[in-house]
Amino acid sequence: MEYSFNSFGILKIIFKWKYHLIIIAVLAALLSVFFSGKHFITPLYKSYAIVYPDNLKRYSEESTTEQMLQVMQSRDIADSMISRFNLAKQYKIDPNYKYYQTQLMREYREKVSVSKTDYEAVEISVLDRNADTAKLMVDALIDLVNNKIRRIQKEKFAELADAYAGQMQRSRVYMDSLRNVLKDLGSKGVFEYNYQSQQIMKAYLRTVSLPENVNSKAAKELMKNMGNLSGELIQTVQMLNNEAQKYIDVKISFESEYRHVVSNVSYTNVITHPFVSDKKAYPVRWIIVLVSVMAALAFAIVVIAILERKNFIEQ
Repeated sequence: MEYSFNSFGILKIIFKWKYHLIIIAVLAALLSVFFSGKHFITPLYKSYAIVYPDNLKRYSEESTTEQMLQVMQSRDIADSMISRFNLAKQYKIDPNYKYYQTQLMREYREKVSVSKTDYEAVEISVLDRNADTAKLMVDALIDLVNNKIRRIQKEKFAELADAYAGQMQRSRVYMDSLRNVLKDLGSKGVFEYNYQSQQIMKAYLRTVSLPENVNSKAAKELMKNMGNLSGELIQTVQMLNNEAQKYIDVKISFESEYRHVVSNVSYTNVITHPFVSDKKAYPVRWIIVLVSVMAALAFAIVVIAILERKNFIEQ
C-alpha cells in the first residue's frame, strides 16, 4: 500500500493534528504581532494629493499630465526634496556608504511616488515615520514642481518675447525710414495724393474761381511734382500702412508672451489636498499576521506529511 499525499490526505493530517496545528497558528499569530510592532518595523504614515495640470504649454505629443509626471520624477526635484527634508539622515543612510546615492534614491522612490490616475490626474503619495512630515513633503513637492515648470515656461516665453521685441524694433526702424521718405516728399509739396490731385486739376483747368493771390506757376510746378512723385507717394503710404498693421500684430504676440514672463501663475490644480494622517499606513499588521499564520500552517502540514510518510515507509 502506497502513501498518498493529496487533498484527502491533507484533510486527514489536519484532523489528526488539529490541536498541534492550532497551537502553531496561535504561536505564529503572537510572534507576528510581536515582530510587526514598532520596535521591529518602523510605522509609516501616508499623505497624498491629487492634482491636475494647468497652464502648461505642450512640447510634444505627450499629454500635459504625462509632462507633469516627467517633471515630478526628475532628479533635481528628488535632490531638492532630499536636501529640504534631510532625507539621508531620516532614512539612516551613511554618507560614506559605497552605494550611498543608489540607496538614497531607492529609499526615496519607495517612500515618494507619483502616478497617473484613471482620470488624467496625478496622485502624489508620501510615506514617512512622521505624519506631519509626510503632509509637508507632499506640499513641498507640489511647490517644487510649480517652481520648476514656472522657470522652464518663463525661459521659453522670454525667448519668444525677445524675438518679437527684436522684430518690433526692426519694424519701427523701417517705418521711420518710410516716414522720412514721406517727409522728403512733403518738402516738395507732395503729401496727400487724392486731395491734392483734385485741387491741382481744378486750379490747372480753372474749373473753379481762383483767388487773386493763387500762383498759377506754383500750381503747375506742384502738378509736375505730383506727376513725377505720385507713384512713390502711393507706394510709400501703402507700405507704411502694411508695416503698421504688421507691427500691431507682432506687438499683440509680444504682449501675449511677455504676460507669461512676468506672471506667477500656478501649474497645478489641487483637487485633493494633503492631510495629516491619524492612522499608520504601514505595516498593515493584520495582513502580516494572516500571511504568517498561513505560512506556518502550510509549513507544519508539509513537515507532518513528510514525517508520516517516513513512518509509513519504515513500518
